[in-house]
Amino acid sequence: MPTNEPSEDGTSPHADDLKIHHVDTRTLRGLAHPLRIRLLNALREFGPATASGLADRLGESSGATSYHLRQLATYGFVEDDPERGKGRERWWKAVHMGTSFGHSENFLQHPDPEVRGAIGIVLHEVAGTHTQELNTWLGTMHEWPEEWRRGWDLSDFKVRLTPELSLELAEKMQELVNSYRGRVPEDTEGSAVVRTHVHVFPRPTD
Repeated sequence: MPTNEPSEDGTSPHADDLKIHHVDTRTLRGLAHPLRIRLLNALREFGPATASGLADRLGESSGATSYHLRQLATYGFVEDDPERGKGRERWWKAVHMGTSFGHSENFLQHPDPEVRGAIGIVLHEVAGTHTQELNTWLGTMHEWPEEWRRGWDLSDFKVRLTPELSLELAEKMQELVNSYRGRVPEDTEGSAVVRTHVHVFPRPTD
């Protein structure tokens, strides 16, 4: 599975320069909860926040967000942001810019059913997030300038490939996206963070 990067600040020129969390079976279990994934995505996209602030953003209780933030911290996904915390107010920040699952079949074929179940939760949550983001764009695109309404894409393609060529295609698509990193400084007027979803999978022919 390719790297999942819910946010990108546009300052890193190459993928190798990104601070990526490489998931193993232990940390996978710690991430495999829908709210934890949403919390991590929110911290990466919008920056440091308190449990109550995240609760308001996600429509959850502050008790739930506080508990799951502590769990994410236990597994190394988030940490305290001491520069922002004042008194009893605890601020959290993401430790990494993205998450890499490497070859997902290592988890999907794992002998431990808990590991197989955990990767299933994560994969379905990522897919759901992609759908939600796209639907949000379709519902709000009229609010964006004309230049952005011309600069988006919604395409799908059908190509007959071997498994090896399918992997090659996915890797080349990732390389292409990564080649655009760092080309636009964060404070560039008229710029925005662009989300690119890459889905490559086989389908039956009958």
